[in-house]
Amino acid sequence: MTIFQVLQRFQPDNLCQIGDFSYFCTLVFPKFDIHTMKRILALTICLLLTTVAFSQDNNFFNRLKNILVVHDTVYIYVNQNANDSVADTQDTHIDDEDDDEDDDERSESIPVPVDTLDTHDIFRKVVLFDNGTWLYYNIDMAFIPYALESDHWTTEKVHSYNDIALNDLPDTIQLTLVDSIHRYCIPHPGQITSRYKYRWKRPHRGIDIGLHVGDAVYAAFDGMVRAALPVNLTGGYGNVLVIRHPNGLETYYGHLSRFIVKSGDIVKAGELIGYGGSTGRSTGPHLHFETRYMGQAFDPERIFDFENGTLRCEEFTLRKHYFNINSHYGMTDAQSKVASTKPPKASKSSSTGKGKPVYYEVRSGDNLGKIAKRHGTTVDKICQLNGFKSNKVLQVGQRIRVK
Repeated sequence: MTIFQVLQRFQPDNLCQIGDFSYFCTLVFPKFDIHTMKRILALTICLLLTTVAFSQDNNFFNRLKNILVVHDTVYIYVNQNANDSVADTQDTHIDDEDDDEDDDERSESIPVPVDTLDTHDIFRKVVLFDNGTWLYYNIDMAFIPYALESDHWTTEKVHSYNDIALNDLPDTIQLTLVDSIHRYCIPHPGQITSRYKYRWKRPHRGIDIGLHVGDAVYAAFDGMVRAALPVNLTGGYGNVLVIRHPNGLETYYGHLSRFIVKSGDIVKAGELIGYGGSTGRSTGPHLHFETRYMGQAFDPERIFDFENGTLRCEEFTLRKHYFNINSHYGMTDAQSKVASTKPPKASKSSSTGKGKPVYYEVRSGDNLGKIAKRHGTTVDKICQLNGFKSNKVLQVGQRIRVK
């Protein structure tokens, strides 16, 4: 109803009743009875009184605005000395009343957090302040020394210690794996499908953990991503991440379908870094996980109990003979020393005079019998080359070795 329609209702014979507010409201809102209008009137009075009360607090509406709006200004508060002037320097009055005003201005200049907002990173929050500013706050962020990327730091190669020979390393290296600041995490809670040893007469300098394409892969320790390289730059590793840790260790995560971190990113133990896949030289989806020190690989099972998902020790003594492919977890130090003196095994191509390994991509309708017959080999031989049993269920697109 417009104001003109309201005025049209004020006939001369009704002028004596205009002073009655309830009657006036029934004219404006004819669908409401007098009792309803009285309730509306009471609520209106309460709202007016509340507005007046909040108006006494000058910062109320500013704080409400900051809760609802994220501002574009980044503010970092630095503690000021007691002698620092925060109030207006032109105000030189020294009486008690002016001192109180200066204290109020000083307290208002210190931002007070009023709310937090989540981000895509579970370890990072946005903190909102009552002065219209905000900043990022990293929750329990991994502490990484700046010197971590000062030695043999390369982002374009998988291996960065190519100029460090094994003989250049000391006989023993004491490594702190976890402490009150740094923690650990199993990179993927799967079953080990291949261990640190010779495989197909070639050194397999890590372990393989079974998974499905797209399964989550986590950082084993706090550290900084040194390399995040695609399959065309890494050869057999496929899409690979290399993370350097504060104690000098590097961990490798190979055959990923994709990674969600980049070189230079600081990551925490247990932080999601990528997803499992079967890129590179791979016979099926799995995570290839390596532990290296100064470029030299050793058995990851020496520090991780993958079956129980735990760390074997907090302080780890890394011995030089551990770097030999014949030395693996479960051996005594004496056995490891003897194993490390064994000559390297000849590769299959050099010992048989045959060519390079032959791989085949599984197609729809294939089974091990058909594949073996097509390539002039046997099912048992294919199973031996790929490390699985004859009842293995093949997946379309899976790449297996046949010779």
